[in-house]
Amino acid sequence: MKKLNCLNWTAVCCAFLMQSVPAGETIQVTATIGMVGDVVRNVAGKHAEVRVIVGSDVDPHLYRPTRSDVVKMQRSDVIFYNGMMLEGKMGDVLVRMARRGKPVYAVTEEIAERGDYVILDEEEGLDPHVWMDVNGWMAAVKGIEKGLSEFKPELADHFQERAGAYVRELTRLDAYAREVLSSIPEEKRVLVTAHDAFSYLGRAYGLEVRGIQGLSTESEAGLRDIEDLIDFLVSKQIPAVFVETSVSDKNVRALVEGCRARGHHIVIGGELFSDAMGKAGTYEGTYIGMIDHNVTTIARALGGDAPDGGMQERVNYPPAL
Repeated sequence: MKKLNCLNWTAVCCAFLMQSVPAGETIQVTATIGMVGDVVRNVAGKHAEVRVIVGSDVDPHLYRPTRSDVVKMQRSDVIFYNGMMLEGKMGDVLVRMARRGKPVYAVTEEIAERGDYVILDEEEGLDPHVWMDVNGWMAAVKGIEKGLSEFKPELADHFQERAGAYVRELTRLDAYAREVLSSIPEEKRVLVTAHDAFSYLGRAYGLEVRGIQGLSTESEAGLRDIEDLIDFLVSKQIPAVFVETSVSDKNVRALVEGCRARGHHIVIGGELFSDAMGKAGTYEGTYIGMIDHNVTTIARALGGDAPDGGMQERVNYPPAL
């Protein structure tokens, strides 16, 4: 397990200048991705206005910040980002903001310091998709609470109370994910998706995970990779594979066609949220809704037992493909 020595700029971005805003004014927060922004909203409540840079159905691995994104960051009081190179193409902008005295926080900083927790790929480095393990993502809640409290210490008790309440909701979500995914027949507990974004979920909840592409969607899947996966799916008689909302479904559909050519009828079991949540204003546009949707969809497609509407009876299943 390597530490974050490959992310020297992260240490720079975590530097901040103590600031405050007048009592009663709303903190202006910019978050790079929806999963981070949703936690900020839950912890800050009415005391923060949160803008998210990378929207729904958009891949943060490939996203290049626009001029308007830079203006958003400049006008923000605080910036929160995931880290672990997820926002690689935004790295220079984040460094620049931190050097100008803007409070800039990587919410995975504390997670990355937890010894063996972080998954490391020998070729691609740190796996940034920590939000897929609900228990692990609770550490991000703590990091956001800490950042907001350092910026506005007079509201520290408020942030702590809201963070605690949100963690209790996540504890319930974690238990639900564990229950429904463990109901999948053991020989079918295989999750195949467009890219390798679900390793934390697989480790936490007992699924074997295979992605056609690597940790980043910038990596390319070769014909041999797809053929090997077809061999695997046919031999294991896995009933379903999954597409992702923020990644092209071309390679997944090639898997389905290849399996069917070999006499194995396999289906696309649903559309999963990987690097982006659902549209703003929807249940899947929240972190809890995103994970509820994912685990409910996976369990039902692979032969497990999950309620039609998920944990909160708000998941639309089966999803439209």
